[in-house]
Amino acid sequence: MKNWLALFLAFQCAMGAHASEATPLADDPVVEQRLIVIAEELRCLVCQNESLAGSRADLAMDLRREVRTLIKSGKTDAEIKEFLVSRYGDFVLYRPPVKPSTWLLWFGPLILLLGALWILISMVRRNQLEPDLPPLDDQQRAKAQTLLQDIDSQK
Repeated sequence: MKNWLALFLAFQCAMGAHASEATPLADDPVVEQRLIVIAEELRCLVCQNESLAGSRADLAMDLRREVRTLIKSGKTDAEIKEFLVSRYGDFVLYRPPVKPSTWLLWFGPLILLLGALWILISMVRRNQLEPDLPPLDDQQRAKAQTLLQDIDSQK
């Protein structure tokens, strides 16, 4: 029993050792609110499927710090996004602009959907246009009956 208690206390102490301080918010709540709005529209370059505001990656924290600095220096939201796009490309935006280099990204799913619909419709039409199979003659019907009886007798 003493061993379990000692193990439990050691585990509790170890858990406290991994705790870290919460990162302080900006001195100005307006700056912090603006940072959150901008960071929600940006993609974390490490996580790639998470917004910059929600990511806990080190690079995301650095980028949020950089955005905070740009906000404090008086840059507009558009200027901040333009700065990040010039550094990291359109990938940093959750909604990249529609331009020739992103056409496949924007219209690719629609093209795939239309292609799948076209294939489906053509397959259905082809199946409908095929002539019906001719009816079985007496010899074929008798052969089918014997095959079915053989299967039934094996059960």
